[in-house]
Amino acid sequence: MSKLSFVIPCYGSEATIEIVTSEIIETLRQRPEYDYEIILVNDCSPDNVWEHIQTLALNNPHITGISLAKNFGQHSALMAGYRCCSGDLIISLDDDGQTPACELFRLVDKIQEGWDVVYASYDHKMHSGFRNFGTWMNEKMTEILLGKPANLQTTSYFIMRRFITREIIRYDKPYPYIEGLIFRSTSHIANVPVTHHSRMVGESGYTFGKLLSLWFNGFTAFSVKPLRIATITGFMIACLGFCYGIFIVIRRLIDSTIELGWSSIIASLLFIGGLILIMLGLIGEYIGRIYISINNAPQYTVRETVHSQIRTSDRDSVSSQVKNNHPD
Repeated sequence: MSKLSFVIPCYGSEATIEIVTSEIIETLRQRPEYDYEIILVNDCSPDNVWEHIQTLALNNPHITGISLAKNFGQHSALMAGYRCCSGDLIISLDDDGQTPACELFRLVDKIQEGWDVVYASYDHKMHSGFRNFGTWMNEKMTEILLGKPANLQTTSYFIMRRFITREIIRYDKPYPYIEGLIFRSTSHIANVPVTHHSRMVGESGYTFGKLLSLWFNGFTAFSVKPLRIATITGFMIACLGFCYGIFIVIRRLIDSTIELGWSSIIASLLFIGGLILIMLGLIGEYIGRIYISINNAPQYTVRETVHSQIRTSDRDSVSSQVKNNHPD
């Protein structure tokens, strides 16, 4: 019997998490040949979602709750959940009901065709314009820096095989970026269309600052292309400045009455100075992340776990994974 593991990061979802888990369980009844487990990771949510997770976990032996000590972000919460999984296929989805759990077997059946990872794709996303723009920027960033195929859509609703998860959790540094870890593990990735639902309650927890942090994680943790782009840009501007200098000298020799402009000099200095500061900031971002990684900053810290009558082997596996990654 194959086993499905569901990993759901939870933040601000006290009104929806029970609906999402109920939808998963109800859908799984259609295919009793699959065993399952649901890992709910509380990313230090400011509401009472942890109380709801505790109730769900204590009443259902297939559900495990993990509570993080602070808000580490969606990708770190996913990493915490992946380290506790024991399924053959691992499915990640959102806690707000926008990723349709009722269509999970679309992903399962697609990956059974031989793919390593399958992302849900949406013809029409029910996000705000701001979130859609952020998603578009993230898509372009992964295309340019991580080598994502242009015709592949990456979303927060996806399924992957066990060996991909094992490769992902080998990464124990801060600033995890799931798409980057997946794309460096396999290129055998596909899409399957599903329906994107409207948000049940509340608003997205992704602010502009969090989206910006996510983009930085993507292009500084898994690609050196930004540094190469900075080098090429600097070389091109140096060449342009050299050519412009020759032009000014020749022009002055031809016509001695031409006055050299103070404004153009200041504009050039400001432009080049600003560009230098941007490049130094980019280099500093890389160096800062290297420094934090060397200091062994935690990827996440588990405050508490809760589960009911989990099989003994699974219980030992969960405890071992959490303890090995973050010993007391």
